[in-house]
Amino acid sequence: MTAFPRFADLAFPTPTEAGLAAEARSVLARIAAGEVEAALAEWDAQRRAYESWASLVHLRFSQDTTSPEAKAAREYADALAPVATEHEVAVKRALLALPDRAALERLAGRHAVQLWETDITTFDPAIKVELEEEAKLGARYTELLASAKLEIGGQVVNLSGLAPFAESPDREMRHRAEALRWGFFAQHGAALDGIYDELVRLRHGMAVKLGFPDYTPLGYRRMRRTDYGPAEVARYREEVLTHVTPLVGRLLEARRQRLGWDRLRFWDEALIDPEGNPKPIGDHDVLVAAAQAMFDRLDPRLAEFYRGMEAGGFLDMKNRPGKAGGGFCTSFPTIGTPFIFANFNGTHHDIGVFTHEMGHAFQNWESRFLPGIDYLWPTMESAEIHSMSLEFLTLPQIGLLVGEGAAERFRRMHLEASLAFLPYGVCVDHFQHEVYARPEATPEERHAIWQRLERRYMPWTDYGDLAWPAKGGRWQAKPHIYRSPFYYIDYTLALCCALQFWVKSRHDPQAALAEYVALCGRGGSAPFQALVASAGLISPFQPGALEAVVREAEAVLAD
Repeated sequence: MTAFPRFADLAFPTPTEAGLAAEARSVLARIAAGEVEAALAEWDAQRRAYESWASLVHLRFSQDTTSPEAKAAREYADALAPVATEHEVAVKRALLALPDRAALERLAGRHAVQLWETDITTFDPAIKVELEEEAKLGARYTELLASAKLEIGGQVVNLSGLAPFAESPDREMRHRAEALRWGFFAQHGAALDGIYDELVRLRHGMAVKLGFPDYTPLGYRRMRRTDYGPAEVARYREEVLTHVTPLVGRLLEARRQRLGWDRLRFWDEALIDPEGNPKPIGDHDVLVAAAQAMFDRLDPRLAEFYRGMEAGGFLDMKNRPGKAGGGFCTSFPTIGTPFIFANFNGTHHDIGVFTHEMGHAFQNWESRFLPGIDYLWPTMESAEIHSMSLEFLTLPQIGLLVGEGAAERFRRMHLEASLAFLPYGVCVDHFQHEVYARPEATPEERHAIWQRLERRYMPWTDYGDLAWPAKGGRWQAKPHIYRSPFYYIDYTLALCCALQFWVKSRHDPQAALAEYVALCGRGGSAPFQALVASAGLISPFQPGALEAVVREAEAVLAD
């Protein structure tokens, strides 16, 4: 195994507009001279260097959104991004204009060429200003949510820190936590509506400038989707509505009866286990150490990889003031090393986000030697298969993280939570399709859209006296809606595939793990449905893909 560097020692040269222009001219000159293979190699090295620098800049900002230095560096990177994109698109156009397409595909890879054909339709110099403004608006959203300081249980916490209270066995405490959360969103609701309104209109304007009727087709292309479109996604949403929504409704009703609640309120949904949701066996340091034992038992490749990540300092999972919320995995392609960012809060979500981001990181590590930067990550719905599947594949050893006495309870909780996520995930996606079809809608109309779709996909939702989500404001807490439009359906598509890995692992865990590792090694070398087929999985767009896994899940939960 290649030795990990130390994260603390990482530093990448800061690019400049003049430097990026000179690099692009050099590559274009080589293409013009017929030196295509050399041009591709030079261009790939340039892209890796730029992406490594940009990843580090945005990571540093996420680690401390209050740092003036980190904010200034992020603003510089946001301003430079459209410039880098302009040069990248110019090189792609030059390559795609070459007369011998077959030779180009042999050198660069057929799927890479398909991706470039998609990429060149998503940019024009005419939208550079809008792209920079889009990044600024996304950062405003991140900073606003990171600013939350909420008093509960004798503590001052941020939004991530509310999680232990939001799933407390004490019903009044759960209600208190949700009241604080949605009080924050109500307080800042007008600002959040304003940010999103600007984003929607900005994105619609970019789409029109690029020749699209609205943002949706541009959004799909920005996600680099080459083998499906909105029609397939709409059919998938109906599959979730048909097969999953009724099951989740039955599970929630059974929980209500089991726990003796008069009505199921929104603040009750997070308490899945009647004994209290299983928690990690200890704090951050205990969990990090226990995870090594889990991976040692699971697979030697995962174990060695995790050991390198931890020793090199490529994990940042402690929650702290000023840190951006959520979790993600980024990477530095010049060195082939990923980085995991999270916010542990002492709940089962720590285990979920950790195993999830480990799946992303392991895939990136396994595919680091694939030719070309375009293959280091797959498109996001494929990437989420790796993350969500590892959540399930680690379940046999989960007792090491929650205690053996709570292991079976954790497995049932994780399965129930996964099923309940699917209706919410497709609701988020459907909402965005309707929003971008009506960019002129008012904030009030957008809230009404969410209310209508929430009743369709999650008819059990009852907010009680939580006024802001009851008025249709729940979507404002989902960062993807602001920062990564049309991304969220990828989680649900991937979960359909991850549940298939779960079924496989119940019958032959070693074979399932081997297929998973092999899929990670393929990285982004093929489009979504081809990667799914290569792992022996059924595409979510095929009828019955959800029906079989839901049937198995229902049987397990009935025991």
